[in-house]
Amino acid sequence: MHKAELRSYLLARPEAIEDFPFGPDVAVYKIKGRMFATLSRYREVDATNLKCDPDEAQALRDIFPGVLPGYHMNKKHWNTVLLDGTVPDYEIERMADRSYGLVVKGLRKIERQPLELAYGTDTLYR
Repeated sequence: MHKAELRSYLLARPEAIEDFPFGPDVAVYKIKGRMFATLSRYREVDATNLKCDPDEAQALRDIFPGVLPGYHMNKKHWNTVLLDGTVPDYEIERMADRSYGLVVKGLRKIERQPLELAYGTDTLYR
């Protein structure tokens, strides 16, 4: 998956926004002010950081050579995924959806419920 394709995919999630709080080289994707992904470069390769369940995070690292502990993130809850072709596109999309869903689930009820009513839980937590 190319960086531009992933950027479009992330921004297609309900109410997702792109921000650059760390400078122009790191795009941060947020829902209701909470980060669910980043896009940047890691060792000369395009990469994304995605939130992940701790058990799943380690399993993905064991399966895919392009999935590493989250660079500059809590390594228990975040993975860095290299966009170098070693991880299938469908798996990157699944991980991005999971990251988004985990962040939405962690929102305060007053923020989460209107999203669930507007978009449905199947869309938010796919």
